[in-house]
Amino acid sequence: MADKTKTQPSAPFTIEVPETLLKKRKISDASKEAQAKKREETQKKRQERKDVVFKRAEKYVQEYRQREKDLVETKRAARRTGDLYVPGQAKIYFIIRIKGVNHIPPKPRKILQLFRLLQINNGVFIRVTKATAMMLKYIEPYIAYGEPNLKTVRELIYKRGFGKIDKQRIPLSDNHVVESKLGKLDILSIEDLIHEIYTVGPNFKQANNFLWPFKLNNPTGGWRTRKFKHYVEGGDFGNREDKINALVRSMV
Repeated sequence: MADKTKTQPSAPFTIEVPETLLKKRKISDASKEAQAKKREETQKKRQERKDVVFKRAEKYVQEYRQREKDLVETKRAARRTGDLYVPGQAKIYFIIRIKGVNHIPPKPRKILQLFRLLQINNGVFIRVTKATAMMLKYIEPYIAYGEPNLKTVRELIYKRGFGKIDKQRIPLSDNHVVESKLGKLDILSIEDLIHEIYTVGPNFKQANNFLWPFKLNNPTGGWRTRKFKHYVEGGDFGNREDKINALVRSMV
């Protein structure tokens, strides 16, 4: 019979990992952990910001509804007592340039530039003050203007709104565009921007300057007549009061 020899087990084969590779792995793991933590914090802040924006939007809706309700009650109270309800002075106007550059004197031309109305069918919001009211008298033959309602402000900003960021015309595609420029003023979303413009809030000037002048189309069906007649005379230029809303909707 053949002798059966027992083989001794071989020693385990080990490879020493270089110290530099261990350091790289350690740094990589720490970097991944830091990135994951940062990602988690960013998502948490984003969710918190969404909650804030949503609550504000609900608050604005309630505020707008209460304002409409108060207006209706005021009109009814005036009707019951036989009085005539007269609305207060407008706080905001929307101005549309309806004439070109030909035959415009230097002073009205300069005022149109100050209002950023550089082209036909450009539109901007302005705060109504004594100074702006005087300026409107000089450029009235070249513009159509009036008091916009909430629906008009919302449609203009959502459908034709562009922001000015680093002198570039950026579409208002999401809330981040607004927050990146106006976040320091606590204007975090498009709804915040609409509320600031419509209510003529304390940061109206900064919010309005952030908005690029609106570029509108010719009104549906064209202008009513030649543009040298005032609106009250059957023409197009001048103060349309609340009738500006119908004109804007036909141009958006």
